[in-house]
Amino acid sequence: MIDMVSTMTTTSDTTTEAAPSSAPLFYTRPVPLQADLHADLRILPGKLEFAAASNSIPLVLGEFSLALHHFPILFAGPSAVPMAAVGVTTDNLFITDGLWDDETYIPAYLRRHPFIFIDTGADNDFLLGIDEDSPRIVRGGEEGQPLFVDGKATEMVQQALEFCGQFTREHEQTQAFSKALVDNGLLVERNATVRLPDGREFNLNGFFVVDVEKFIALPDATVIEWHRNGWLALIHQHLMSLGRFNDLTRRQAGRNAA
Repeated sequence: MIDMVSTMTTTSDTTTEAAPSSAPLFYTRPVPLQADLHADLRILPGKLEFAAASNSIPLVLGEFSLALHHFPILFAGPSAVPMAAVGVTTDNLFITDGLWDDETYIPAYLRRHPFIFIDTGADNDFLLGIDEDSPRIVRGGEEGQPLFVDGKATEMVQQALEFCGQFTREHEQTQAFSKALVDNGLLVERNATVRLPDGREFNLNGFFVVDVEKFIALPDATVIEWHRNGWLALIHQHLMSLGRFNDLTRRQAGRNAA
Protein backbone atom coordinates (compact mmCIF):
# COMPACT_ATOMS: atom_id res chain seq x y z
CA MET A 1 0.00 0.00 0.00
CA ILE A 2 1.33 3.43 -0.95
CA ASP A 3 0.21 6.33 1.21
CA MET A 4 0.01 9.38 -1.03
CA VAL A 5 -0.21 11.83 1.85
CA SER A 6 3.23 10.85 3.10
CA THR A 7 4.86 12.48 0.07
CA MET A 8 2.66 15.56 -0.20
CA THR A 9 3.65 18.88 1.29
CA THR A 10 1.49 21.30 3.20
CA THR A 11 4.30 23.63 4.20
CA SER A 12 4.38 27.30 3.32
CA ASP A 13 5.61 28.23 -0.15
CA THR A 14 8.13 30.66 1.28
CA THR A 15 10.78 30.18 3.91
CA THR A 16 12.53 32.48 6.33
CA GLU A 17 16.19 33.35 6.65
CA ALA A 18 16.07 32.51 10.35
CA ALA A 19 14.48 29.10 9.97
CA PRO A 20 15.87 27.14 7.02
CA SER A 21 14.68 23.90 8.64
CA SER A 22 11.14 24.90 7.62
CA ALA A 23 12.12 24.99 3.96
CA PRO A 24 9.43 23.84 1.49
CA LEU A 25 9.46 20.61 -0.49
CA PHE A 26 12.67 20.01 -2.51
CA TYR A 27 14.53 22.88 -0.82
CA THR A 28 17.34 22.08 1.62
CA ARG A 29 19.26 25.27 2.35
CA PRO A 30 17.59 28.34 0.82
CA VAL A 31 19.46 31.59 1.50
CA PRO A 32 19.17 35.16 0.16
CA LEU A 33 20.91 35.54 -3.20
CA GLN A 34 23.91 37.86 -2.86
CA ALA A 35 26.31 39.02 -5.55
CA ASP A 36 29.40 38.77 -3.33
CA LEU A 37 28.66 35.28 -1.96
CA HIS A 38 27.25 33.80 -5.13
CA ALA A 39 29.32 35.48 -7.81
CA ASP A 40 30.51 32.18 -9.29
CA LEU A 41 27.22 30.25 -9.18
CA ARG A 42 25.85 28.77 -12.38
CA ILE A 43 22.52 27.01 -13.02
CA LEU A 44 22.33 23.71 -14.88
CA PRO A 45 19.35 23.45 -17.22
CA GLY A 46 16.78 20.68 -17.07
CA LYS A 47 18.10 18.85 -14.01
CA LEU A 48 15.10 17.63 -11.98
CA GLU A 49 16.46 14.54 -10.21
CA PHE A 50 15.48 16.07 -6.88
CA ALA A 51 11.80 15.46 -7.73
CA ALA A 52 12.20 11.91 -9.06
CA ALA A 53 11.16 10.24 -5.81
CA SER A 54 7.99 12.27 -5.21
CA ASN A 55 4.56 11.22 -6.48
CA SER A 56 2.99 14.67 -6.11
CA ILE A 57 3.96 18.26 -6.97
CA PRO A 58 2.29 21.44 -5.61
CA LEU A 59 0.22 23.52 -8.03
CA VAL A 60 -1.14 27.06 -8.06
CA LEU A 61 -4.46 28.11 -9.55
CA GLY A 62 -3.12 29.45 -12.82
CA GLU A 63 -1.85 25.98 -13.71
CA PHE A 64 -5.09 24.02 -13.40
CA SER A 65 -6.13 24.54 -17.03
CA LEU A 66 -2.81 23.12 -18.26
CA ALA A 67 -2.22 20.48 -15.60
CA LEU A 68 -5.63 18.83 -16.05
CA HIS A 69 -4.52 17.46 -19.43
CA HIS A 70 -1.64 15.56 -17.83
CA PHE A 71 -2.25 14.77 -14.14
CA PRO A 72 -5.01 14.22 -11.61
CA ILE A 73 -5.32 17.41 -9.53
CA LEU A 74 -5.88 16.44 -5.90
CA PHE A 75 -5.90 18.23 -2.55
CA ALA A 76 -3.67 17.34 0.41
CA GLY A 77 -3.72 17.97 4.13
CA PRO A 78 -5.92 20.11 6.36
CA SER A 79 -5.21 23.23 4.29
CA ALA A 80 -6.15 21.45 1.03
CA VAL A 81 -2.97 22.14 -0.93
CA PRO A 82 -3.57 21.48 -4.66
CA MET A 83 -1.19 18.80 -5.95
CA ALA A 84 -0.47 17.20 -9.31
CA ALA A 85 -0.41 13.42 -8.83
CA VAL A 86 2.60 12.23 -10.84
CA GLY A 87 2.95 8.63 -9.66
CA VAL A 88 1.16 5.62 -8.20
CA THR A 89 4.13 4.56 -6.05
CA THR A 90 6.76 6.85 -4.54
CA ASP A 91 8.27 7.40 -8.00
CA ASN A 92 7.61 10.35 -10.29
CA LEU A 93 6.52 8.79 -13.59
CA PHE A 94 7.30 11.96 -15.56
CA ILE A 95 11.04 12.04 -14.80
CA THR A 96 13.51 9.73 -16.56
CA ASP A 97 17.26 10.05 -16.05
CA GLY A 98 16.67 13.38 -14.32
CA LEU A 99 14.74 14.91 -17.21
CA TRP A 100 11.02 15.71 -17.40
CA ASP A 101 8.94 14.16 -20.16
CA ASP A 102 9.07 16.57 -23.13
CA GLU A 103 5.41 16.02 -23.98
CA THR A 104 3.94 16.96 -20.60
CA TYR A 105 3.49 20.11 -18.56
CA ILE A 106 6.16 20.95 -15.98
CA PRO A 107 4.62 22.45 -12.83
CA ALA A 108 5.78 25.95 -11.99
CA TYR A 109 6.93 24.76 -8.58
CA LEU A 110 9.68 22.77 -10.33
CA ARG A 111 10.47 25.38 -12.97
CA ARG A 112 11.10 27.91 -10.21
CA HIS A 113 13.71 25.75 -8.47
CA PRO A 114 16.37 26.48 -7.17
CA PHE A 115 15.03 30.03 -6.69
CA ILE A 116 12.47 30.97 -4.07
CA PHE A 117 11.14 34.03 -2.29
CA ILE A 118 12.27 34.34 1.34
CA ASP A 119 9.88 36.07 3.71
CA THR A 120 11.70 38.73 5.74
CA GLY A 121 8.91 38.88 8.30
CA ALA A 122 7.84 42.38 7.25
CA ASP A 123 4.53 42.93 5.50
CA ASN A 124 4.79 41.75 1.87
CA ASP A 125 8.59 42.01 1.98
CA PHE A 126 10.48 39.20 0.25
CA LEU A 127 14.03 38.54 -0.83
CA LEU A 128 15.02 36.45 -3.82
CA GLY A 129 16.66 33.32 -2.45
CA ILE A 130 18.44 30.30 -3.84
CA ASP A 131 18.88 26.76 -2.53
CA GLU A 132 22.64 26.46 -2.13
CA ASP A 133 22.41 22.67 -1.91
CA SER A 134 20.44 22.26 -5.12
CA PRO A 135 21.88 19.72 -7.59
CA ARG A 136 21.17 22.28 -10.30
CA ILE A 137 23.91 24.56 -8.97
CA VAL A 138 27.60 24.45 -9.82
CA ARG A 139 30.37 26.83 -8.80
CA GLY A 140 32.63 28.16 -11.49
CA GLY A 141 33.48 26.54 -14.80
CA GLU A 142 31.63 26.98 -18.09
CA GLU A 143 28.71 24.60 -17.63
CA GLY A 144 25.29 26.13 -17.07
CA GLN A 145 24.18 29.77 -17.00
CA PRO A 146 25.88 32.35 -14.75
CA LEU A 147 23.90 34.36 -12.20
CA PHE A 148 26.41 37.21 -12.10
CA VAL A 149 28.86 38.63 -14.60
CA ASP A 150 31.40 41.21 -13.43
CA GLY A 151 29.45 41.54 -10.19
CA LYS A 152 26.18 42.36 -11.92
CA ALA A 153 23.07 40.17 -12.00
CA THR A 154 22.34 38.52 -15.33
CA GLU A 155 18.97 38.37 -17.05
CA MET A 156 18.38 34.97 -15.40
CA VAL A 157 18.26 36.65 -11.99
CA GLN A 158 15.73 39.22 -13.21
CA GLN A 159 13.60 36.46 -14.73
CA ALA A 160 13.78 34.48 -11.48
CA LEU A 161 12.70 37.56 -9.52
CA GLU A 162 9.67 38.08 -11.75
CA PHE A 163 8.77 34.38 -11.80
CA CYS A 164 8.99 34.04 -8.01
CA GLY A 165 6.94 37.18 -7.56
CA GLN A 166 4.18 35.87 -9.80
CA PHE A 167 4.30 32.45 -8.17
CA THR A 168 4.01 33.91 -4.67
CA ARG A 169 1.00 36.03 -5.69
CA GLU A 170 -0.72 32.99 -7.19
CA HIS A 171 0.19 30.93 -4.13
CA GLU A 172 -1.67 33.42 -1.93
CA GLN A 173 -4.70 33.25 -4.25
CA THR A 174 -4.51 29.47 -4.13
CA GLN A 175 -4.58 29.50 -0.34
CA ALA A 176 -7.77 31.60 -0.44
CA PHE A 177 -9.39 29.15 -2.87
CA SER A 178 -8.41 26.13 -0.79
CA LYS A 179 -9.70 27.77 2.38
CA ALA A 180 -13.05 28.39 0.69
CA LEU A 181 -13.31 24.72 -0.28
CA VAL A 182 -12.60 23.67 3.31
CA ASP A 183 -14.88 26.28 4.90
CA ASN A 184 -17.78 25.25 2.66
CA GLY A 185 -17.26 21.55 3.39
CA LEU A 186 -16.78 20.62 -0.27
CA LEU A 187 -13.82 18.26 0.14
CA VAL A 188 -14.11 14.56 0.88
CA GLU A 189 -11.33 12.06 1.47
CA ARG A 190 -10.91 9.44 -1.21
CA ASN A 191 -8.74 6.41 -1.95
CA ALA A 192 -7.90 5.08 -5.40
CA THR A 193 -6.87 1.59 -6.46
CA VAL A 194 -4.68 1.45 -9.56
CA ARG A 195 -4.66 -1.94 -11.28
CA LEU A 196 -1.89 -2.76 -13.73
CA PRO A 197 -2.31 -5.16 -16.67
CA ASP A 198 -0.12 -7.73 -14.87
CA GLY A 199 -2.61 -7.87 -12.00
CA ARG A 200 -0.67 -5.82 -9.46
CA GLU A 201 -2.52 -3.14 -7.53
CA PHE A 202 -1.43 0.11 -5.89
CA ASN A 203 -3.56 2.00 -3.38
CA LEU A 204 -3.36 5.79 -3.22
CA ASN A 205 -4.79 6.89 0.12
CA GLY A 206 -5.64 10.01 2.01
CA PHE A 207 -6.13 12.62 -0.72
CA PHE A 208 -9.15 14.91 -1.05
CA VAL A 209 -11.45 15.73 -3.96
CA VAL A 210 -14.49 17.97 -4.40
CA ASP A 211 -17.76 16.19 -3.60
CA VAL A 212 -19.96 16.78 -6.65
CA GLU A 213 -23.26 16.62 -4.74
CA LYS A 214 -22.07 19.19 -2.20
CA PHE A 215 -20.75 21.34 -5.02
CA ILE A 216 -24.10 21.31 -6.82
CA ALA A 217 -25.86 22.20 -3.56
CA LEU A 218 -23.91 25.43 -3.02
CA PRO A 219 -26.13 28.46 -2.30
CA ASP A 220 -26.88 30.66 -5.31
CA ALA A 221 -25.05 33.62 -3.80
CA THR A 222 -21.89 31.52 -3.41
CA VAL A 223 -22.19 30.20 -6.97
CA ILE A 224 -22.43 33.74 -8.35
CA GLU A 225 -19.48 34.93 -6.27
CA TRP A 226 -17.32 31.96 -7.25
CA HIS A 227 -18.27 32.33 -10.90
CA ARG A 228 -17.11 35.94 -10.89
CA ASN A 229 -13.76 35.18 -9.29
CA GLY A 230 -13.10 32.12 -11.48
CA TRP A 231 -13.38 29.46 -8.78
CA LEU A 232 -16.21 27.52 -10.45
CA ALA A 233 -14.01 26.92 -13.48
CA LEU A 234 -11.19 25.71 -11.24
CA ILE A 235 -13.45 23.14 -9.59
CA HIS A 236 -14.59 21.85 -12.97
CA GLN A 237 -10.95 21.61 -14.08
CA HIS A 238 -10.11 19.64 -10.94
CA LEU A 239 -13.00 17.24 -11.55
CA MET A 240 -12.06 16.79 -15.21
CA SER A 241 -8.48 15.98 -14.25
CA LEU A 242 -9.49 12.94 -12.22
CA GLY A 243 -9.78 10.96 -15.45
CA ARG A 244 -5.98 11.14 -15.73
CA PHE A 245 -5.58 8.30 -13.25
CA ASN A 246 -5.75 6.03 -16.30
CA ASP A 247 -2.71 7.79 -17.73
CA LEU A 248 -0.78 7.13 -14.53
CA THR A 249 -1.70 3.47 -14.79
CA ARG A 250 -0.39 3.27 -18.35
CA ARG A 251 2.82 5.04 -17.41
CA GLN A 252 3.42 2.72 -14.46
CA ALA A 253 2.75 -0.35 -16.61
CA GLY A 254 5.19 0.94 -19.22
CA ARG A 255 7.88 1.57 -16.63
CA ASN A 256 7.45 -1.91 -15.17
CA ALA A 257 7.74 -3.46 -18.63
CA ALA A 258 10.91 -1.55 -19.53
